[in-house]
Amino acid sequence: MKEVQRGKLRIFFSCFRGTGKTSQMISEALAERDAGKDVIIGVLSDDSADTCGLLTLSGPGESFDLDDALEKAPDLIVMDDLAGTNLSGRHRRRYEDVRELLDAGIDVYSTLNLGNIESLRDAVAAVTGEALPETVPDSVFDGADRVDLIDAVQQSGDDPGRLSALREMALRRCADRMRLRQSRGGEQSYRTGEHVLVCLSSSPSNARIIRTAARMASAFGARFTALYVETPEAEQMSEEDRDRLIANRDLAVSLGAYPETVHGDDVAFQIAEYSSLCGVTRIVIGRSAARRRLWSGPSLTDRLMDYAQDTDIHIIPDSANGRSYGLRRAPGQTRPGRVLLQIIVSLLILVSATGLSILFYDMGFTESNMIMVFILGVVMTSIATDSRIYSLVSSIGSVFIYNYLFTEPRFSLAAYGTGYPVTFLVMFVTAYVTGTLAARYKAQAGEAARNAYRTKILYDADRLMAKAEGEDEIFSLAGSQLARLLKRRTVLWHRGENGEMVCEGFGPEGEKTDPETSGEAAACAEWVLSNGRSAGRGTGTMSSAPGAFLPLATGNGTYAALQVEVSEETMDASETSILRSILGEAALAVENARNLKEKEESKVLARGEQLRANILRSISHDLRTPLTVISGNAGNLIRNSDKFDEETRQSIYRDIYEDSRWLVNMVENLLYATRIEDGKMELKRSAESLGDIVDEAAGHIRDLSGRRLSILRPDDLIVVRADARLIVQVITNLADNAFKYSPASTPVVLSYDRDGGSAVVRVSDLGPGIPDGEKEKVFERFYRMEGGSSEARRSLGLGLYLCRCIIEAHGGTIRVEDNVPEGSVFIFTLPLEEIGNE
Repeated sequence: MKEVQRGKLRIFFSCFRGTGKTSQMISEALAERDAGKDVIIGVLSDDSADTCGLLTLSGPGESFDLDDALEKAPDLIVMDDLAGTNLSGRHRRRYEDVRELLDAGIDVYSTLNLGNIESLRDAVAAVTGEALPETVPDSVFDGADRVDLIDAVQQSGDDPGRLSALREMALRRCADRMRLRQSRGGEQSYRTGEHVLVCLSSSPSNARIIRTAARMASAFGARFTALYVETPEAEQMSEEDRDRLIANRDLAVSLGAYPETVHGDDVAFQIAEYSSLCGVTRIVIGRSAARRRLWSGPSLTDRLMDYAQDTDIHIIPDSANGRSYGLRRAPGQTRPGRVLLQIIVSLLILVSATGLSILFYDMGFTESNMIMVFILGVVMTSIATDSRIYSLVSSIGSVFIYNYLFTEPRFSLAAYGTGYPVTFLVMFVTAYVTGTLAARYKAQAGEAARNAYRTKILYDADRLMAKAEGEDEIFSLAGSQLARLLKRRTVLWHRGENGEMVCEGFGPEGEKTDPETSGEAAACAEWVLSNGRSAGRGTGTMSSAPGAFLPLATGNGTYAALQVEVSEETMDASETSILRSILGEAALAVENARNLKEKEESKVLARGEQLRANILRSISHDLRTPLTVISGNAGNLIRNSDKFDEETRQSIYRDIYEDSRWLVNMVENLLYATRIEDGKMELKRSAESLGDIVDEAAGHIRDLSGRRLSILRPDDLIVVRADARLIVQVITNLADNAFKYSPASTPVVLSYDRDGGSAVVRVSDLGPGIPDGEKEKVFERFYRMEGGSSEARRSLGLGLYLCRCIIEAHGGTIRVEDNVPEGSVFIFTLPLEEIGNE
């Protein structure tokens, strides 16, 4: 199928609305129509534009029908407002429609404002005071084949300073686009060694930080990484914060960043460590707007500057209208029932520690023993609860209970000893610090367990797919491992051998299930396979589809689509990272399997071509000789038959017969050899009497050679499971070979018998024998021994090769041994068939 050449995108670009770019776009489209191109208007946002009779598929307020546009397949389609949102249809965003039109080979004209570029949204809003709600990824603008900058005409009410600032940003962005396209056209994607890292968070203002970092990376021509540090507290993140974090990560990816996730308690240290290992030259981070507490210590930015002293750190103010931001717990972490349960658990632990301390006091234990009991209670409280507040309250309660019950005067909060206040303070600090450390180690243990499980899933997937044989097994392993990782139902869609859609379902534990499919799911999977991009829930393409659909693809194509069940619990950054890793591993495994299959097919084809070439070279002389003899003898008989006596005529008849028999035998061997090399030899096995096969072969040999074959038969009936036609050919070839290499006066003996679970057939002669060094070579293609009859010397060397191929295909063996007292014996085995099995 002819490859479709991708269409070209031309953007009419301006600083803001009302600059006449739509009219300019229509004028250029009309010029293309006058030049002979088929031009239609897909979307037109302005009713006042003069289209001069161009076909318009949808007007303002109407839904664009992408399938209708693809079916009409014009040379050029006009799509006004590239950043627009569709009311309905396959894609939620218009630039997604444009991508599909371009993939179909259709040229597109569109319009775009400066503030609609994702990385410039905040900068333009700071100048104009208005943030445009709809944006397009920078990659769409940078990927345009041509950008026409429509300069704004200053009106009487316009602010000259504002207009100059917008013009400067537009010109700089166009220049950055040209520089980026030139760098991509060269051998390297980047002109500098810069590496910009932006820190991800769930803060509402983090999007602004990401856009600033994206502009910086573009300006420096640098690599761009978006790093998220996952701390133990992230498990308690609210659903709103988690969704915002995912949105910020997707924004960074759309701006060209590569997402990465690391784990640890100390965010600043993890950022600095990653920067040192990966060669980051610039870190972009927001100035934390979280409220500082007296005991909170240095801020994140201060600690980061201490850790990463050799890296440039760019701190961007990220406070929104002076409001502070802090992580909130998920509702499930603070529901009243859970809080009440943890209060009861904390009280029970405290009461238990108090009771044990009273027992120790009555037994005469020292005060240090009772203090350790209370500290142990605080540690157990930290382990059994989710918040440090329980440990704090338990520490305070332990100090007061110890003071009330065990210090003089007892049952009073007063204390006689001058050192008791210090004891109480040390007890409180020790209990609280120990409890805090226990809670932290508990969270770290949970995170380590989750990471170990995810790493095991990734390792198992990599190990199993390395051993997988064929695409179907790789697809099954990928779907199963991903279902285990996500703890959700998944469906893996791929194309079958005939191009039809095939799907496999997997349960949360990786077990195979019957997939719940629908027409919408099949259509979404088909789109993902065709376009190699994500679709379904959480995307702008077919968002109503049942689940999220992710492509299993490499740079050479898309091999499958993974449908993931969408639940209320969203995937965290680590799951997403490992998910993409397994998808990439599976795609590479499929690609390697296909390459291996193509390589094997190429080897088979090369062997077939080599066989044909060898056959042509071998028969070029051997085939011509018997044909010439047959033709000459037949001509003599036609012209001079009445002049020959009876003995001469019989001699000529015999020569014609022997040469034709040789040709028949050679052609049969050639046909079998060709079928074997092409993999087209099919065995039609059935239960056959070995004696019947031998009799049929003996009759065939007698008809061809005129010599009799001595047969030694066993007393019992031997039944084998074989293709009788092919075994007859094997016996014929072996007997014919024995006749060629043995004197005409000596017998050739065929015997067969039972040996364990196999039938053994022997063909022996009294010829010169075969040297030990050539016993294995005689079964190779085109191998011919010296000596023998003239017919043997002109053999192609395929007979014994075919015997070996046929016998091994039946699951038997074939070999040659020395005969006693002289000659050779060829022995082959066949599996027996019990008569009652048929």
